[in-house]
Amino acid sequence: MSGAAVLDHLVLATPDLDRTVAEFAGLTGLRPVPGGSHPGRGTRNCLLGLGDGAYLEIIGPDREAPAPAGPRWFGIDTLSGPCLVTWAARCTDIAARVARARAAGLDPGTPVAMSRRTPDGGRLAWRLTPPGAACGLTPFLLDWGDTPHPTAAGLPVLPLLSLHATAPDPGAAADRLAALGVRWPGAPFAAGPASLTAVVAGHRGAVRLGRGVAAV
Repeated sequence: MSGAAVLDHLVLATPDLDRTVAEFAGLTGLRPVPGGSHPGRGTRNCLLGLGDGAYLEIIGPDREAPAPAGPRWFGIDTLSGPCLVTWAARCTDIAARVARARAAGLDPGTPVAMSRRTPDGGRLAWRLTPPGAACGLTPFLLDWGDTPHPTAAGLPVLPLLSLHATAPDPGAAADRLAALGVRWPGAPFAAGPASLTAVVAGHRGAVRLGRGVAAV
C-alpha cells in the first residue's frame, strides 16, 4: 500500500445549495463554481479550491433530479442549515486500505463507483467508501483512479487557514485514522462533542465553516 491518504476535500452540506453558495460568496467575496449533479443520489454541488490540492465541496439537494430511493448522503435531508459534516481522504489503493482497516477492526464500508458530468460536458468518475450521515471525524476514502482531479480544472481558490476537530474520545478518533492509513491535516483532536471547524481566507477576511458559515 502507498503512503498516507491525505485531505482531498471538505464537505459543507446544506438543505439549500443556491442559498448557501450565495451566503458563502457574500462573506468571502468569491463564488464557488458549479460542479455537477450526482445521478441517483439526488444531489448537486459547487466547488472551491483550498490550496495544496484540496477543495471545498458545497453539496445540497438537486431539485431538478428525481427524488432518490433513500436518504441523501451527508444527512442533507435532516439539516436546517449549512454544516461542515465530514471530509474525504484521497488515496490510490482504496481496496487495500479497506482490507487493512477491516483487519484492524474498523469497517469503512464497501467502495462504490460514482460519476458525474461537469458543466463543460466532461465526465468525472471515482470510487469511495460510503460517508456517514453524522459529523464525520473519520473521513470517507476516495480514489479518483485515472480521472483528473477537480482542482486540475482551475477552481477559484481561498486558502485553508486552519482545520480543527473535537471528539468525545480523541484517542479513539486518532486510532480510526491510523487504521485507515490517513494523515489528519489539522490541529490535534480536542475533547468535546463531535465537530469539525475550518477557517478559510476570504477576500473580505477570514470565514469560519462549521455549524453554519460566518465571518471570524
